[in-house]
Amino acid sequence: MSEPNVAADQLRLFIERIERLEEEKKGISDDIKDVYLEAKSQGYDAKTMRTIVRLRKMEKHARDEAEALLETYKAALGLG
Repeated sequence: MSEPNVAADQLRLFIERIERLEEEKKGISDDIKDVYLEAKSQGYDAKTMRTIVRLRKMEKHARDEAEALLETYKAALGLG
């Protein structure tokens, strides 16, 4: 009979860990938002900064492919 109790305790511990991590994630998300607001107050464009952050996360070959595709689409639409 102790196995169901052990399983329930283990499940509860997992749930509590997830809840703590979710709370930490929210705090970090708020901190990131604050940095963007601070940068915006200094005259930087937050949308462009977000794009740069996203691009820096990508591997070089994936970034090159995405940029080439964007240029192709822009040229096709006369935006080049």
